[in-house]
Amino acid sequence: MDIQINQQLPFPMASLNLGQGETCMIAHGSMIYRTAGVELNAQLNAQGSGLGKLVKAVGRSITSGESMFITQVVCNAPGGLVAIAPNLPGQIVQLDVGAHQYRLNDRVFLAMDSTVNYQMQRQSVGRAFLGGTGGFFVMSTQGQGRVLVNAYGSVVELNLDNAQGFAIDNGHVVAWEQSLNYEIQLQSGLFGSIGTGEGVVNIFNGSGKVLIQTLNIESLARAIAPYVAARN
Repeated sequence: MDIQINQQLPFPMASLNLGQGETCMIAHGSMIYRTAGVELNAQLNAQGSGLGKLVKAVGRSITSGESMFITQVVCNAPGGLVAIAPNLPGQIVQLDVGAHQYRLNDRVFLAMDSTVNYQMQRQSVGRAFLGGTGGFFVMSTQGQGRVLVNAYGSVVELNLDNAQGFAIDNGHVVAWEQSLNYEIQLQSGLFGSIGTGEGVVNIFNGSGKVLIQTLNIESLARAIAPYVAARN
C-alpha cells in the first residue's frame, strides 16, 4: 500500500493506494471516496470472538465515546484507491511501527497497514476517570507497518530523554511510545487545578517520543458552551 498525505490543503486528507488483494484498516466514517473494486467491511472494534467481542466493543463505545466499529478496506481490483480524512481539522501524521510501538489516545486513529495489529489496553480506574480523552481504554499498537493518526490542530513531536515528571495536558496528548511510563493526575490537586485553569495532565517518565496537538477540543467545547442554546 502506498500512502500519500496531502498536507497542503487547509484540512488535510490521505490517499491510500492499494494493489489487488491488499487490505488495510481505517477509522469508522473516515472515507471520502473510493474507486470501483474497493470494498469496505465493518468489524467490531474489539478483540475476541462471538458475544464476548460484541460486549467489549459496546462497552468500549459507551466508556470512551468512540465507535464500536472499525472499517476493513479490501481491494479486489488493480489500482485501488480510497481517500480518507479525520473528523476534526488538523494534521495527519504517519507513525512507523515495529522497533517502536505506540499508545494512541481516543479519536486519533485514522488508518493502518494490515500488518499492524492493536490491542485495546484497559487503563486503571483512576486513569480512566481522570483522562478526559483517554477513557477506559487506549489503543496499543503491535506488529510492524504504518499507522496514521490525526490531530486537532498541528502536531509537535517531543523526544524525552530520561524524563522525570514531564507533564503534558491530557487534552493535547495524541500518542506516545510504549517505552514511556505514564500516570494521569490533576494538575496541582483539585483546588490548584481550578485556580490555574489547568486540569488533567499526563505525567511521563523515561525515554521515548510523545506527539502532542496544539489545539484542545475540550477547551473549544468549554469556550462555546455559553453560546449554545440549552436543549428543552
